[in-house]
This record gives sequence, C-alpha cells and structure tokens, in this order.
Amino acid sequence: MIIGIDTSLGTAVAAIARDGEVLADEHSANPLGHAEVIGDLLRRATEAVPAPTHVAIGMGPGPFTGLRVGIATARVYALGRGVPVIPVPSHDAVALGVLLADALTGVDTPRFAVVTDARRREFAYSVYDGIDDDGLPVRTTDATLSPRDEIDDRLADLGAVRMEATRVSAAMVALAAARALDAGRTLAGTEPLYLRSPDVVVAHAPKRVS
Repeated sequence: MIIGIDTSLGTAVAAIARDGEVLADEHSANPLGHAEVIGDLLRRATEAVPAPTHVAIGMGPGPFTGLRVGIATARVYALGRGVPVIPVPSHDAVALGVLLADALTGVDTPRFAVVTDARRREFAYSVYDGIDDDGLPVRTTDATLSPRDEIDDRLADLGAVRMEATRVSAAMVALAAARALDAGRTLAGTEPLYLRSPDVVVAHAPKRVS
C-alpha cells in the first residue's frame, strides 16, 4: 500500500494498492494554502490505508514553498510510520496519466511535453516519448525552465506536442513509485526540483559598529 503526496500544483494526497488500484484520491486545486489543507487530505486518504508500506513524494518542479510543505509532510509521516519514501518527479506522474489514458482509448501518444506554470513569466517542461517495459514514461528531457514567449518554439525544436498540466495526480505519483519499486529503479533524487533559487535568502551579518 502506497501513499502518494504532491504539492507542486495544488495539494494532492492519494492511496493505492501495490497493483495500482486507487483506494483514495484527495485533492485541493488551490495553488496556495498547502499547509492548511494537507493534514486533512492526508487524514482522509489514510483512512483507506491505515498501514501503508511506502510514501511516494512528488519532487517537482514547483514553487519553493509549496514543494517544501509537501515534501516535509511526506517525510515526517513516513518517519512516524517507519516506512521508506520514494521520490518521483511530478512531471513523470502527469506523463504516466497521459499515457495510460491514451492506452485505454487506443490512441497513439506522440512525443509530448508536460508543461507547468513556474510563475515569473516562465514555464517548466519535461519531454516524454512513450512508455517503457516497466510501465514508466520515457523522459527524454529533464525538467527545464523556459520563458513563456519561447516555450512553443523550444517544443517545436524538440518535436514535442505541448500538454499543459494544471494539477498533478497523487495517485499517479504513487503508481509511478510502485512501478519503479517493482523494477528496482530510482526516478528522482532526494532534493526537490526547484529549478531556480528561492526568493528568500540568508541575511547578511549586521555591520560592525565601532
């Protein structure tokens, strides 16, 4: 049983069985207020899975504050339960959802880019080309920032269809983690995918008064 948590776009918490059955799927579309809602969403999701074996974390890309809330919550919850965490790029979860939906309808999925709003007049994008033998999206370009007025030209150069995402499914985060676990693969590192430095910086030491 795997709990999935993502706060890169809104706040999402889900619970799935190892075979991919979705047992709970909770989501708040508010791009802010992660800390205010994540506890309640997690409580509702864990009612379906009182004894999870793993916690999957969406690692972004996403805004600094939002990602920090989700990742910290997931790590603390996993520590309290004594279970391991599995980091997953949030764009991989979106791509997995696209590929599975197309497979169900018999659609051939072209090379595509998951595009998310990175604010400051920028987009974040990752390019995918099909699904591999482990049932995971084939990522051909890691998450990258682009100015808004350049994104279409960049994707055209990469031969990728633009697929803009406004939410990340925590169920797909958990499913990607389950498939990676079965295949003995690591999808992401332990550091969040911020793509740029946070606005807040450490203050300089006060000037010495003589």
